[in-house]
Amino acid sequence: MILDDLVAATQRRLTTEQAAVPLAEMVKRADNVPTKDPQQVYDRFTAPGIHLIGEVKKASPSKGLIAADFPYLDIAKDYDQNGVSAISVLTEPDYFKGDIHYLQEIASEVSVPVLRKDFVIDPYMLYQAKAAGASIVLLIVAILSEQQLNDYLKLAHQLGLAAIVEAHDEDEIKTAIAVGAKMIGVNNRNLKNFTVALDNSERLRQLVPENIAFIAESGIHTRADVQVLEANHVNGILIGEALMTAPDKAAKIKELLG
Repeated sequence: MILDDLVAATQRRLTTEQAAVPLAEMVKRADNVPTKDPQQVYDRFTAPGIHLIGEVKKASPSKGLIAADFPYLDIAKDYDQNGVSAISVLTEPDYFKGDIHYLQEIASEVSVPVLRKDFVIDPYMLYQAKAAGASIVLLIVAILSEQQLNDYLKLAHQLGLAAIVEAHDEDEIKTAIAVGAKMIGVNNRNLKNFTVALDNSERLRQLVPENIAFIAESGIHTRADVQVLEANHVNGILIGEALMTAPDKAAKIKELLG
């Protein structure tokens, strides 16, 4: 199962990273970065309209290499100047060819909040996200216990980070709500077998109260896809592949947002 592989790879990476920069040092680095107000991110996504999170990614387990040529900073600036509400940056190196340094550079050059897209399995990764300049982190229900989710969400907020709590089915939505998520992302891609079903977002939207921002992730490629989600009162859409493969990213953003 790919999710198990991703978690195992993340555990190996953490061991190496913590040997290079111990937790105490990473906490210090995070402390040196001004603390933001996560509520500003939540307010941004519950405001009227549909909000686009543009993703910067080089590869994925389901598609392999997406962008051989990868001017990540130019791509992020392109997104920033053309109406995205946030930018998602993959920092997972083994399967997505991501890097925390991409995030660091992008966060220092754009005006919108930046999401660290990774498989958070340890508090260290939250301090690391803040130190790199992220405003948002991803917490995935499928890879964390309810206690971990609760603790990591609290820690994220203490660090001034908003969190997208990612769920895939009814039970995971209930868990996300139970731990106090203020922004829930529904992945239309099943991380166990990588199939995509856009109606996953439509189905689960009704379980999430209106005061919690609802973000649809994966499998969104066209204006028609976005219109379906808009009709279901989805607050935000996270789009990676459709933007990464578009020769004219500004035009693609305009097309998607109508």
